[in-house]
Amino acid sequence: MSGKILRDGAIIDPNASQRLTSATGKPTVTVLDYGSGNVRSAVRALERAGAEVILSAKPDDVLNADGLLVPGVGAFETVMRELKSVDGIRMIGRRVAGGRPVLGICVGLQVMFEAGVEHGTEAEGLGEWPGKVELLPAAVVPHMGWNTVTAPAGSKLFAGVENERFYFVHSYGVQHWDFDVIQPRMAAPLVTWSEHGAPFVAAVENGPLCATQFHPEKSGDAGAHLLRNWVDGLRRPASGGGE
Repeated sequence: MSGKILRDGAIIDPNASQRLTSATGKPTVTVLDYGSGNVRSAVRALERAGAEVILSAKPDDVLNADGLLVPGVGAFETVMRELKSVDGIRMIGRRVAGGRPVLGICVGLQVMFEAGVEHGTEAEGLGEWPGKVELLPAAVVPHMGWNTVTAPAGSKLFAGVENERFYFVHSYGVQHWDFDVIQPRMAAPLVTWSEHGAPFVAAVENGPLCATQFHPEKSGDAGAHLLRNWVDGLRRPASGGGE
């Protein structure tokens, strides 16, 4: 890998063309670079979690990394438009269809749903999950600060931090979950909830596709532990042959 060094080997290299590999054996993670605010905190947090990280929108980087992180701040419709501008929607869909891990954060969670409604305008989402992002019915928005979550049994993301607080900054959320498991062998997604005016989806774990409404990279030790859980899940099985 080559390019501008950010920190501990993380690079910005939108023109990279080689398959992502790590000389140290660390899992590789691409943070999708589509203009979503300040993502350097996410890059640093993933590095501390044990990943080799690059910030890129190059298809080779997005599709070939062990994991893809989709950040997101701002308006739902704007994030969708910016994702389209870098062909992010197609690339996210290809990874999910191929069973390659994806983690969305904040609006990166919201756009995984069917639609978002902000200021009376409805915008189409990626449609990976049914549901609509709507204004939280709380006396005070945005929901800004630390809050608890209710994680389901069997959660891998929240293993070891089920009772911790995480940092939220949002005015909109998914308040209803209705997911039909169509295939008999298909496991139902694991949904974690929080509450601000009403219960809302705080995180989803659905095979290769996971997402959090809160910001793990801003959630102190609990967020760092959650990111380590995700990065550890990216590690490739050791090949046979007596290494």
